[in-house]
Amino acid sequence: MSEHQNSNAHQRYTRYVEQVKKTNALRRRVLTGVLTLAALVAAGGQNIAHAQNSAAKGVLRIGYQKYGTLTVLKGNASLEKRLAPLGVEVKWIEFPAGPQLLEGLNVGSVDFGTTGEAPPIFAQAAGADLLYVGNEPAAPAGEAIVVPKGSALKSVADLKGKKIVLNKGSNVHYLLVKLLEKAGLAYKDVDVVFLAPADARAAFERGSVDAWAIWDPFLAAAEKQLGARVLADGKGAVSNHQFYLASRSYAQKHPAIISLILEEIGKTGDWSAKNIKATAAILSVQIGLEPSIVELSVGRFSYGVKPLSEAVIQEQQSIADSFADLKLIPKRISVRDAVWLPSGAKASVLK
Repeated sequence: MSEHQNSNAHQRYTRYVEQVKKTNALRRRVLTGVLTLAALVAAGGQNIAHAQNSAAKGVLRIGYQKYGTLTVLKGNASLEKRLAPLGVEVKWIEFPAGPQLLEGLNVGSVDFGTTGEAPPIFAQAAGADLLYVGNEPAAPAGEAIVVPKGSALKSVADLKGKKIVLNKGSNVHYLLVKLLEKAGLAYKDVDVVFLAPADARAAFERGSVDAWAIWDPFLAAAEKQLGARVLADGKGAVSNHQFYLASRSYAQKHPAIISLILEEIGKTGDWSAKNIKATAAILSVQIGLEPSIVELSVGRFSYGVKPLSEAVIQEQQSIADSFADLKLIPKRISVRDAVWLPSGAKASVLK
């Protein structure tokens, strides 16, 4: 064999070896992929089961204020006992007032909470994706406009040109609107100052304002501790419903949990209505006020949670329309669009 032929044979052999190497490498990659896929398939059931178990666990974040049935529920810890078997932990987050609470719900730091009539209207108008999931009966005596004990003001009509402090977007915001209307005054006839309850009380004590629109138990504390005089409360002017609200996403994902919360609120409310002094004692510890003050406010609470009726929806819509007319909210809203319509709320997992 010539040198040239030897060279060609060597080249063919070299190419053959390289091709074998490539083929073997390809086979190894294919085999590895098949084995990996098989492992994934085999583990699939375990992974799905793990995901389901993880989904069953979680944290329910409840926004609360220093009053009402929800705070009693926090004190008796019955909700934690109901949710523990489901792997759900309850986290309580305190807020000074309803508007701040619903801002927490809007930004995703709260799943469930309670406020008065006005906060959900302001929140919905601002784009918060919330749902009304229940309400308590009317409690019109639980909010009022108060004046210092030495004030010369005798009626709401006397407030013309006066400075009134309140928490913007709270239930007493609407109270002021309706009481002024009832007295023949327009909203623009008074000077409204917006402050959260603690700062509002400080301004009231300093004499920086002429009147304070406030709700229980801050109202009861002002009466008992400061000698504040009620100029007018909500009777004959507003209902002062308490609403329970949830983020739309949470309610849609966990309707059974929402129903369970409402069940526990209902049980707690029934107990509270029959045990005023014991309720006051629980709240006294929770909110840091003397039992005598808390007992005054507890006597003005309403008890018993239920789904929103047509009458309550219409009443809430009237409040929203009033705020829109006064340009207090940026646009008109439909309250009905934010009313919870649970689907499958009685899930078997909670039975």
